[in-house]
Amino acid sequence: MTEARTVEQPTEFPAEHCEYFLRGPAGAMECASDVPEPGDERPATVIICHPHPLHSGTMRNKVVTIIERSMRELGLRTVRFNFRGAGESEGEHDDGYGETDDLFAAAEWVRRTRPDDSLWLAGFSFGSYVAFRAALNLDVGQLITIAPPVDRYPFDSLHHPECPWLVIQGDEDEVVHIDVVRQWTHSLKPPPELIVMQEADHFFHRRLMDLRGLLKNGVRDQLPEPLTGPESG
Repeated sequence: MTEARTVEQPTEFPAEHCEYFLRGPAGAMECASDVPEPGDERPATVIICHPHPLHSGTMRNKVVTIIERSMRELGLRTVRFNFRGAGESEGEHDDGYGETDDLFAAAEWVRRTRPDDSLWLAGFSFGSYVAFRAALNLDVGQLITIAPPVDRYPFDSLHHPECPWLVIQGDEDEVVHIDVVRQWTHSLKPPPELIVMQEADHFFHRRLMDLRGLLKNGVRDQLPEPLTGPESG
């Protein structure tokens, strides 16, 4: 058994791209954060959840990184992290339950370091289930779920989060079928905004730049006003 890692987590949100460890409920949690260009900042931070760790999902997944890029270009600070047992994070996979606790730990750190920011949550595939679960218990400004595996996890047992909600789904997804996602979203009251990307598979191969555009356009109306003046840093 490896010795547990001692974590000296940042006491302030880093002012530039940075990788570090936070103290998670299962041990050290590998994280990466970034900030928008000076002058573009908005008072919001998004936490992004990665796909299934038992199928090579990590915070470095290409869909996760395109979410990060698109949100940062809109003026948000961004946080990615590896669920327990993924990458350099300690612990073992827990089928979405412990991973939700990991997300709560990341959210607590963001609340402490950016107390005036709106908290946004985003997730891809398995990560969308975790983000969805956490959104029911956090004050969230925007939820983004990409390719939510609604036939693999008990989405139906959870109620509608009280925040704006964007769902993006490829119509050629070989893992999550578009008809299942469409039926699920239509059953919700009120339904989330569903954007279907044509000719897109589960991992959005050759469509990542198009996904970037859909993400930015899909949440633009929810963006807080930009920060201005000396307090913007």
